[in-house]
Amino acid sequence: MTVRYADVTPGTEIPGKSYRATRLDLVKYCGASGDFNVIHWNERLARSVGLPGVIAHGMYTMAQAGKFVTEWAGDPGAVLEFGVRFSGMVPVPDDDQGATIEVSGTVTEKLGDNKVAVDIVARSGGTKVLTRSRAVVRLP
Repeated sequence: MTVRYADVTPGTEIPGKSYRATRLDLVKYCGASGDFNVIHWNERLARSVGLPGVIAHGMYTMAQAGKFVTEWAGDPGAVLEFGVRFSGMVPVPDDDQGATIEVSGTVTEKLGDNKVAVDIVARSGGTKVLTRSRAVVRLP
């Protein structure tokens, strides 16, 4: 179902979705992004610098929030602006489950020209991992 501008109002909640992050996902992201910082794949070295273990790339976490918005809008080209501030880490355990990133959103205002502002919330392990997360989306 396509979300339409006429069907949303400020306060419209976007149903949350969960995204997994496994060690394999992080290794793939290292290759795709070119960011091979050891804290994203080596447990021993991540702990040696004071981290709880391997953590997901901040940009990987942001990408899951971006995926959430584009899935809701139904068209990646509909997302006109997107920004976040990183506020927490996503530790990724070395198991088959990995970590879960839970993303939800709320339409905060209608901007005209079929554009809406969406505030996004991303949490992992009960901790908010992105703040000031906002997208501007043009809806049909």
